[in-house]
Amino acid sequence: MERQADNQNRHVIEAGRNCWRKERAERLGFIVDAADYFEAFRWAASRAVKSLYIAAWDIDSRTVLGKDKGSEEDLGDFLNRLAAENPHLDIYILSWDFSVIYVMEREILPLFNLGWKTHPRIRFRMDGEHPVGASQHQKIVVVDDKLAFCGGIDLTKNRWDTPEHRTNDPRRVNPEGKPYRPFHDVQAAVAGPAAAALGGLFRERWHRATGRSLKPPDKNGASLWPDGAASDLDDVDVGIARTFPAYKGNPEVREVKALYEDAIASARRTIYMENQYLTSHAVARALSASLQSAEGPEIVLVLPGRSDGWLEQSTMDNLRRRILQHLHQVDQGGRLRVYQPVLDRSGTSPVVHAKVTIVDDRLIRVGSSNLSNRSLGLDSECDLVVEAGEDPRVEGAAVEFRNRLLAEHLGRDPREVQEVWQGSGSLIKTVESLRGGERSLEPLHVGEEESEEQAEFISDIPFVDPEHPAAIEELMDRFLADEEEEKPPRYRILIFLSALGGLLVLAALWRFTPMGDWLTRERFIALGAVLKGTFGMPLGVLAVYVGGGLVVLPVTLLHAVTGVVFSFPQSFLYALSGSLLSAMATYGVGRFLGKDAVRRLGGKRLNRISRRLARQGWLTMVVVRNLPVAPFSVVNMIVGASRISFKDYLLGTALGMAPSILAITVFSERLFRFIKEPSWGNLVWVGLVMICLGGAAWWLKWRLTRNS
Repeated sequence: MERQADNQNRHVIEAGRNCWRKERAERLGFIVDAADYFEAFRWAASRAVKSLYIAAWDIDSRTVLGKDKGSEEDLGDFLNRLAAENPHLDIYILSWDFSVIYVMEREILPLFNLGWKTHPRIRFRMDGEHPVGASQHQKIVVVDDKLAFCGGIDLTKNRWDTPEHRTNDPRRVNPEGKPYRPFHDVQAAVAGPAAAALGGLFRERWHRATGRSLKPPDKNGASLWPDGAASDLDDVDVGIARTFPAYKGNPEVREVKALYEDAIASARRTIYMENQYLTSHAVARALSASLQSAEGPEIVLVLPGRSDGWLEQSTMDNLRRRILQHLHQVDQGGRLRVYQPVLDRSGTSPVVHAKVTIVDDRLIRVGSSNLSNRSLGLDSECDLVVEAGEDPRVEGAAVEFRNRLLAEHLGRDPREVQEVWQGSGSLIKTVESLRGGERSLEPLHVGEEESEEQAEFISDIPFVDPEHPAAIEELMDRFLADEEEEKPPRYRILIFLSALGGLLVLAALWRFTPMGDWLTRERFIALGAVLKGTFGMPLGVLAVYVGGGLVVLPVTLLHAVTGVVFSFPQSFLYALSGSLLSAMATYGVGRFLGKDAVRRLGGKRLNRISRRLARQGWLTMVVVRNLPVAPFSVVNMIVGASRISFKDYLLGTALGMAPSILAITVFSERLFRFIKEPSWGNLVWVGLVMICLGGAAWWLKWRLTRNS
């Protein structure tokens, strides 16, 4: 009775502070792992009458949804079939317009497979309406505003898995036929007004990304709930927390951050968290304060043994190590345990991609947000949260959900976890007494103190996990020379201001006038067709690249057009040489204007350049070319005013951009030829191109990993 009274007197969720709004959910369920989620999605989408919304960080049309049911229908064919069978159904897909660093990990032609060759009532858009370096990270599906899914699972490759996480499951292969690591994740399902609210959130995001408004569907008819999916709670209030960075007049939203801070501060007995990362300064401070409190709770964190990627292992894992070292230092009461799941005696560890927080068995949170700086201020996120308050049913649901997660990691039955929990009253004692079997939760070792070189490397790359949109001056601080140099003559400042004014006028004309409608992909293809075969064709193509760089035209647009107009190897040579000439021209502008003039573009503050980045030279440029830190032309101008040598700049630019140019020009050209003219010869060409691209990506990864 005392514990129930304690719960009733404490409220964490507050609309307008740490959540957008609270809405009633007729039913709420927690779906663990993608096998069950894909099946629930397939069931619900098949019953969509008017609308189906999908917001994603990544989506892959080749993803097979029903592997555990013996179905081989992929997502693209499934959505096409739904649209063809129901003349009243409209499908809207919004996916992040991803950075080039992910080009080798994603579907090569999402616009083709989910846009051009799909049913006309399937609208696919790449969402690029966010600050430089940010991403669209929400994972939301809404069916007729009646049923919605929200959590950490995207409808993409390398996600499908069952709770058994068998180390050699033959079904766990991606569309290329390659096996991938076991994958653990969580999605929530809500029905009723809470689902309609998520539908409204999607429509708002669609309007931001496309400028077009969607009408909400008519919600008449029976409610929806996936067949076979358990309902953990009925008729419960659900809070919706978001992250949005300030952008183009839209205000900053940091409900996700406030909710983490408030939930951790409110904990009295236990905090249980599963997450992909632990790099957030705000979360680290909140956990540190809780551990230093004499009456603080036990804290159990379940994290992946290592991140799934070379760049994340070099950066995010090292940042996590710093935080864990600090937390262990302040944990004087022994109330912190950090575990990684292992699946067998060899120590095979699954990817932990879930974003779950359970506090005092009275607050449950599932969503898309990681315990990272990005998720708290830079990327768009969406989490769902319920708390006990006056509803004691939430406490029972929280215990059952946590027992279910622990049982999966420990290879136990949830009832066994519950018995030990009831007997000990300690979350740490429960885990410690049940771990040690074939499947287990093993302590995540923090590791040794980082070397001076590692510390320098991490501090030199602040744009890996930023909490705020990166200002251009922050990028300049990475590259501009630390030696003082004489200010350029006044006439250089005047030239710079004139040039900047001209660029701004051109950019405004392109962005806000019919000129933007003229500078389209189709127009460029038509222009290329006119140039093709003429005497001045090579010079004309290169001139377009150089001119496009001077007016800040997206270089990837030019790459795509080049790949369509010209065949290999012309397309690759034109794209690479044109990009390098454009880079040289804008580098020269920055070099001519000098540091002081370029600094005025980004702000007055100028810090010393990192000596490590300066020593790396061309390797620095390779990394920058694969990170979404600023537009191509802006990076070129800033680096032109830096201390990086022209030779290193040109070499790093060529090596950094060549893989993406190959992917866009070579592979797309061969793939289109194979689609138009299926033959063994074209099939062999596609295979050879894939092997070459894979080899180049492997070498680049090996070179960067060795140096970092």
